[in-house]
Amino acid sequence: MSTTTCQVVGFLLSLLGLAGCIAATGMDMWSTQDLYDNPVTSVFQYEGLWRSCVRQSSGFTECRPYFTILGLPAMLQAVRALMIVGIVLGAIGLLVSIFALKCIRIGNMEDSAKANMTLTSGIMFIISGLCAIAGVSVFANMLVTNFWMSTANMYTGMGGMVQTVQTRYTFGSALFVGWVAGGLTLIGGVMMCIACRGLVPEETTYKAVSYHASGHNVGYKPGGFKASTGFGPNSKNKKIYDGGARTEDEVQSHPSKYDYV
Repeated sequence: MSTTTCQVVGFLLSLLGLAGCIAATGMDMWSTQDLYDNPVTSVFQYEGLWRSCVRQSSGFTECRPYFTILGLPAMLQAVRALMIVGIVLGAIGLLVSIFALKCIRIGNMEDSAKANMTLTSGIMFIISGLCAIAGVSVFANMLVTNFWMSTANMYTGMGGMVQTVQTRYTFGSALFVGWVAGGLTLIGGVMMCIACRGLVPEETTYKAVSYHASGHNVGYKPGGFKASTGFGPNSKNKKIYDGGARTEDEVQSHPSKYDYV
């Protein structure tokens, strides 16, 4: 799978997962009334994170929001916090991932910057998915605990022959939506992190080659300066800069220990 394909697929999965987390948080059916012992009833109750509802057999539904915060169970408040944190992180990661897409060019943004943004958005999506899964799992564990406690309290007196009327709640559709949404967000974040490796520019090693410019042949004389370009075949064309009237033959006939070629 190419880097662009992996990045786009991860972005779309994270987008769907974030939409599912938002939908699950706003749904009312986190817990629904268990109808196993009472399949025929005129009232059906279900509860969500923000309100509880009652639906009558006539089709009329009445919902009442939770007007208190301190009076709610601590586990319910923790689930609210986890879902909200997951949604916020997912939204921030979504904005970052839009600018990190390889198929979108914004100015002169380098691939290294896109790689860092892709990795950042992937980490945010992973944390967002974990928060959603953790929040839904905590609520499900609370439902299971209350269900078995309610079942144990239903049969009391006369050796368990008298059944008391008590409402039990089971899993609602919002729990399954939250699990699927959290999983999609988590997978999308992992794919974004994998795509980050393909966006990092590869380091190229160049072999160093040294070039030396050819210099002029320079002769140092005690009486002056002698330069030669080496282009002329005749050495008599060379000029002598000694400030005196001596010819080249005279200079060469009197060598000195200070001559350096």
